[in-house]
Amino acid sequence: MNPNQPFDRLARRIEQFRDEMVDLQVRLCAIPAIAPSSGGEGEAKKADFLVDFLKAGGFVDVTLIKAPDLDAPAGYRPNILAYCRGKSSARTIWVMTHTDIVPPGELSLWHGHPYKAWVEKGRVYGRGVEDNQQDMVASLYAVKAHQAEGILPNYDIGIALVADEETGSRKGIDYVIQNYKAFRKQDLIIVPDAGNAAGTMIEVAEKSILWLKIKTLGKQAHGSTPEKGINSFKAASFFIAALNELYKIYPGRDKLFDPPISTFEPTKKEANVPNINTIPGEDVFYMDSRILPKVKVQDVEKSIRMIAADIEKKFKVKIHSEIQQRATAAPPTPVQAPVVQALKKAVKAVYKKEAKPMGIGGGTVAAVFRRAGFSAACWSKLDETAHQPNEYCIIDNMVGDAKVYGHIFLQE
Repeated sequence: MNPNQPFDRLARRIEQFRDEMVDLQVRLCAIPAIAPSSGGEGEAKKADFLVDFLKAGGFVDVTLIKAPDLDAPAGYRPNILAYCRGKSSARTIWVMTHTDIVPPGELSLWHGHPYKAWVEKGRVYGRGVEDNQQDMVASLYAVKAHQAEGILPNYDIGIALVADEETGSRKGIDYVIQNYKAFRKQDLIIVPDAGNAAGTMIEVAEKSILWLKIKTLGKQAHGSTPEKGINSFKAASFFIAALNELYKIYPGRDKLFDPPISTFEPTKKEANVPNINTIPGEDVFYMDSRILPKVKVQDVEKSIRMIAADIEKKFKVKIHSEIQQRATAAPPTPVQAPVVQALKKAVKAVYKKEAKPMGIGGGTVAAVFRRAGFSAACWSKLDETAHQPNEYCIIDNMVGDAKVYGHIFLQE
C-alpha cells in the first residue's frame, strides 16, 4: 500500500470510520421503516434522520421527494436524492439503497430485539442491517472519506435513498424516475441490493415476477357434517399440490441465473375460520413465481387457470386469482456496460477476486431502471440474511463495500 496514493488514503480513512459506521447502523435500526401495507408507518421518520445526516455531512442539493400515500401517517412516502460534486458533472455515479425494511416476523426466533441492534463476533444484528443499511452506510462513508481526505471525485456522486422497495417500488424509485429527471443515460447506477458471500456476483438480469392472491370459494358447514358444505381449504390444498406441475410444464434452464430455473411457490396463507369445528367456505393463499425471461408470463397465467379449472370441476368450488405484482423481465444490462466494468475493477482492487455478471431470481429495483432505459447493476458482498430472524451485517463487508465505492468514485 502506498500511503500517498488517493485510493490507499481513502481505504485507510474508511477503516478509521469503522466504529462510526457501526454506530450509524445501530441508530438506523432503531427507526423501523415498514410499509403501511405491512403494518407500519412508512419511512418518514427514518428519512428525516437521514436528511439531517446528509446535510450535516456536507452533501449538497439534498432533495426530499414525497410520493403521496394516504395510508401512511405522514401522508407520503419519502425519497431522498443528494449529491457530492466532483471534478466533472458529465456523469453522476449513483448508489441507490432503500430505507424500508420488512417486519421482523416471529419474535421468539430472535436472539435479541430486532430494533435494538447488537454487535457480536464482528457482526451487527438487527432488522434491516444487511437489507439495505449495510451498503447505505457504506456508500455514505465512502463519500465522507473523500471529504475527510480532501480528495475530489472525478465525477459527481449521487446518493439515492428510496422508499417502498419491499412492496413494489411504486412509491419509491418508480415514482422518482417518473416525476424527476435526475438520472441520465451516461450515469453509472449501482443498486447494492443483491450479491453473494464472495462479492463476486454483479447482477445484470432478473426473472419475471408473478405474485398472485388466490381465493377458493366453497360452502361453510359444521365440521361434523362435511357433506353439507364444500371445504374450500381442502380444495385449495389440492390446488397448491397441483400447481407444482408448473415445474414440469416450464422445465427450461438458463445458466446465467441462480437458480437456473423458473420457480413457482405457494407462500403466504390467510386465516380462514377461527374455530376447529367449522368447514371453511373461503380460503386464501398467495403464490410467488419467478419466471425465466424466455417464458411468457401470460403463458404461466394460462396454465394456472387451466389447473384451477380442473380443481373447480373436481371439488365444485370457485377459484379467483388477483394479481399482486406482475413484472415482465427487464432488458438485461450489457456485460460491457461502464457500470459493470467499474464494479469489476473495484472488486478486484478491494477483495482480490474476479467478479462476473449474473442473473438472479429475486426482484430488485435495478429492473425499474432497466425498463426506463438505464444500465444499472446490482452488487454487494452479502451473507444473504435478508428477511430472516437474526438478520446480520458482517462489519468487514460494510467497510469493504465502502472501499469498493471509494474506488469507483476515483475511476476515470
